[in-house]
Amino acid sequence: MSDAAGVTERIQAAEDFSRARARAVFSQFRHILDHKKNDLLSLQDIKALLRPKNETYRGMQTVDINLIVGSEGRYRDFNKYFLPNAEHLRSRWEKVDQARLRDIVLPPIQLYEIGGVYFVRDGNHRVSVARSQGGEMIDAEVTSLSSEIPLSPSMTVEDLREEVIRYEKKIFYEKTDFAGLTGDGGLDFSQPGQYDVIYQHILEHKYYINQNRKEEISLPAALRSWYGNVYRPIIAIIQREKLCSRFPGRTESDLYVWLAGHWDLLKKKYGVYSLSDAARDFSARYGNSEGRFMSFLAALAGRLFPVKR
Repeated sequence: MSDAAGVTERIQAAEDFSRARARAVFSQFRHILDHKKNDLLSLQDIKALLRPKNETYRGMQTVDINLIVGSEGRYRDFNKYFLPNAEHLRSRWEKVDQARLRDIVLPPIQLYEIGGVYFVRDGNHRVSVARSQGGEMIDAEVTSLSSEIPLSPSMTVEDLREEVIRYEKKIFYEKTDFAGLTGDGGLDFSQPGQYDVIYQHILEHKYYINQNRKEEISLPAALRSWYGNVYRPIIAIIQREKLCSRFPGRTESDLYVWLAGHWDLLKKKYGVYSLSDAARDFSARYGNSEGRFMSFLAALAGRLFPVKR
């Protein structure tokens, strides 16, 4: 290759990067009121929500670039369209672009597939260059992570969180016949994982009832008993104390889980403690205080789901 051709390609790559950065800045301004729609997804965030149980090596595939929606480690370096977010990416980005201009075949990228979309394990710059230059398909070595929930390229983390909650509710209601047994279709939560907590509450209630019985109570009977004797009385206290007004964006079912946990902590610390007093203490301590409330949730999660060593 002549020196003149090399200079031309370096100039072209520099111009390509500058255009990509300009498009990234424009995209940032376009989504200034909702920046999450401009953010590349983090694989770790998605795995925390979907909790895949296994992975399967799929080998070499040709993948639609528009289905690559996130990254394992470089999700802050690029936006949702894989445009570069920072000037420090220029050197490596331009080298990849120069290889494209010279028709040099680069190694396949490495991807994770989950729910029908892809996350970059290795090759973020190659995806960025290919997509910015109008590429439609890219060769990749793919490993699939299991997921019961399909994902779409337009999803944000919040969209996925809501989808996970809907899925968990569907599974819980089908497994327990909750609506049929209680007539209540409104057991709703603002964050994932809470239906598992409710199911554990029901099992614990069943255990305590069976301690005083010769014949074991059935799970449906235990569920009805828990709903009438535990859940509804706590919801009545939540409504009477107007706790929802102190915790904007949270549901009554959220507050049931958190208040029940707080009440349990107070009883262990002080002995006898009324539910009404626990509700007022919970409201005073954590209502309208995001920092203190998140500390409480962390402590409660540690108690409900202790780390196994």
